[in-house]
Amino acid sequence: MQLSLHADYGLRVLLYLGTHPGEVVATQQISDAYGISKNHLVRVMQTLGEAGYVNVIPGRSGGVKLAMDPADIRLGDVIRAAEPNLHLLECFDIETNTCPIISVCGLKTPLIKALDAFIGELNKNTLADLLTPARKQRLATRFVQLQTK
Repeated sequence: MQLSLHADYGLRVLLYLGTHPGEVVATQQISDAYGISKNHLVRVMQTLGEAGYVNVIPGRSGGVKLAMDPADIRLGDVIRAAEPNLHLLECFDIETNTCPIISVCGLKTPLIKALDAFIGELNKNTLADLLTPARKQRLATRFVQLQTK
């Protein structure tokens, strides 16, 4: 399984914002730090905003900031919100399924259980777990280095 860039960037945005607690951070600042297209990040911010993880402040002096305490942001839930397609097989989507053996193959149930276990394992961790004081300092230092290049 490989997560989409959208989910990857969603996690990165939350890490960045977690190193800037309470601050409204410009999308361009995050774009510069990661070398990610600002246009792509805008879509990621919308997803995170719709899921309630960030507050998006529009306008020239706007930006984005965490809307929740990092201890309340579970990683698996972020993946579920930001990953556009967690359908591991075609048969996971009833509307587009054309598999002729869906009723007899037996693959769907174990794959659903595996996906639930994957998300469940991620949900044992929060953004706060990633932002220990030492790691938060290392991340902040690294972001400064990246932006001065």
